[in-house]
Amino acid sequence: MATNRRTFLQLLSTGALAAAAPSSIARALSIPAHHRTGTIADVEHIVILMQENRSFDHYFGTLRGVRGFDDPRAVQLPSGDPVWYQPNGTGQVLPFHPNAAALGLQFLEDLPHGWTDTHRAWNEGKYDQWVPSKGTTTMAYLTRKDIPFHYALADAFTVCDAYYCSFMGATDPNRYHMWTGWTGNDGRGGGPVLDNSEAGYDWSTYPERLQRAGVSWKIYQDAGAGLDAAHYWGWGSDPYIGNYGDNSLLYFHQYQNAQPGSPLNTGALSATDISHGGSLFELFQKDVLTGQLPQVSWIVAPEAYTEHPNWPANYGAWYTSQILDALTANPEVWSKTAFFLMYDENDGFFDHMVPPTPPQSRAHGVSTIDTTNELFAGNAQYAAGPYGLGVRVPMIVISPWSKGGWVNSEVFDHTSLIRFIEQRFGMHHSGLTESNITPWRRAITGDLTSAFDFKSPNSAKLVLPSTASYPPPDRDLHPDYVPLPPSDQAMPAQEPGMRPARAVPYELHVVGSTDRSNGSFTIGFENTGKSAAVFQVRSGRGPSGPWTYTVGAHSFVSDTWQLTANDQSTYDLWVYGPNGFMRSYKGAVTGEGKANLTTRAIYDLLRNAISLEIHNRGATANTVRIFDAYTNQTLVRSLRAGETMTWQWPLRASFGWYDFTLGVDSDPGFEQRLAGHVETGRDSMSDPAIGAP
Repeated sequence: MATNRRTFLQLLSTGALAAAAPSSIARALSIPAHHRTGTIADVEHIVILMQENRSFDHYFGTLRGVRGFDDPRAVQLPSGDPVWYQPNGTGQVLPFHPNAAALGLQFLEDLPHGWTDTHRAWNEGKYDQWVPSKGTTTMAYLTRKDIPFHYALADAFTVCDAYYCSFMGATDPNRYHMWTGWTGNDGRGGGPVLDNSEAGYDWSTYPERLQRAGVSWKIYQDAGAGLDAAHYWGWGSDPYIGNYGDNSLLYFHQYQNAQPGSPLNTGALSATDISHGGSLFELFQKDVLTGQLPQVSWIVAPEAYTEHPNWPANYGAWYTSQILDALTANPEVWSKTAFFLMYDENDGFFDHMVPPTPPQSRAHGVSTIDTTNELFAGNAQYAAGPYGLGVRVPMIVISPWSKGGWVNSEVFDHTSLIRFIEQRFGMHHSGLTESNITPWRRAITGDLTSAFDFKSPNSAKLVLPSTASYPPPDRDLHPDYVPLPPSDQAMPAQEPGMRPARAVPYELHVVGSTDRSNGSFTIGFENTGKSAAVFQVRSGRGPSGPWTYTVGAHSFVSDTWQLTANDQSTYDLWVYGPNGFMRSYKGAVTGEGKANLTTRAIYDLLRNAISLEIHNRGATANTVRIFDAYTNQTLVRSLRAGETMTWQWPLRASFGWYDFTLGVDSDPGFEQRLAGHVETGRDSMSDPAIGAP
């Protein structure tokens, strides 16, 4: 294994990095899963590598079969433009691919990524201030040619395309969510922490719970200049050694005060020592080969390998491949290991999926779940706002139980890692439920178990894609590469085709209806699924909204928009939920001949079908046109005044996906759209509309 900069650059210069990438993945794919119980109990080791500062669209916006640049149900900005058309003064910046050669080895510039600029880009959910807040490089993205190893991992295992970082802001608060469940949100123990101040904190951490429960754990890192504040927590001045300060446990007093030989000291401060002749992965290799790998491990990379701009993405690819090589060197260990690769935050890179957030007040929406400790009240330095969820980031679940190039679209965040550990080891050890995770966050995010197939893991059919080679850099550390958007802009193309999709726990119902007597429009949100869901409502009438609604499992909530009181008679409201769920409503609450239809979607889970029940609440008959986007066919029917009719569509050909647009011949201003996926509890396929010809 390369242990220093010179050796690593030699590896790059020979093209060996690109050539070696598929072999490390192929080895991981060839080892069958441990299958003693056919449950999560077969996982005996959990390994977590949290890399730095990349958004999902930035890496995987062009990846086949995920909700990327070809998302047919992306939100609209207040301007009416699609979310990718980010305003920049009098113009716009669309996602663009920088024209530098060997982009995966470019030292792409770092962008602003703190609380203030991220909340400004989010803009109360309007999501239209990315370029003013982050710069034009925010819209830069990479492709399979640039980062072939990352794409090969996604094609070989399971990519999660609804995994969000936990916090709208910097590295440390996001890593605190991974290691403790929050960022000290209740104000105790030195929190809440909104930046990278690293002042020393006292709230409880999850490794302490593991220690008390008798679950073994360890941080794998390099000591660098020394794991203390005087030496920048191992960071030092050499980017190829140390831990870049990314072992956030070192900022807690209980670890700083732990005596040598104590469990907290041994678990959090053991390290290799590259500066004095050690090698980068020697402790990790040794523990894997000797069967001493703990039940839970976290790996923290030196700065040069973290993928944090301006460091190249493919330095991180090499680092990850070395971890896979070490794990698969002992097939018995790998057969029992779940390896999670994700990113702490998005840096300043754009992603088009507006993150789920709790309502800040009744004027911002409703939550049926307690939102205590999820809303920051503001202070002299930082404006008030939700802690999260933050921007969507890449997550790949790499394990013998997640092979096959799957996509999982359940909503996750960094606390989902803790909850996976809870699920695995909580069955045999008490006290592992992390109380720092708030009720709201625990309700809306999953525990990552849906990314695995424990029942039949060894039946996956695998096709390993080729990994293109790319030219090496020179041997010098480059200054920032600052790409410029092209003069002729266009939306990028996403790779064609689908990928198998894991079942997700959502069964959502939204119905919109007018009340002509008082000039209002009401939307009812019902959740009959197994998981809470966040609905975002956006207005097509300019700057009003958006609003957010958290609806717990088996719960209902509604809200009403009073139109005539605001000297309006028309409505234009769009509802977005998880996994491509969407409803939109356009029309008028006053006026002669204006359509007044209420439409309900009825799911037939057994037959994988959907019915639309349409009630004509108006005083005149209407000719209704229903366009099916997946078959390109239009159904035309007449509804008498007061009549209710139901039509059913089989969805097997579209793998449960539907997208219907309703119009009325006599009222061109009326339109309803119902789109999403019928969840049957069984695995399916990704949205055929993504990457379709």
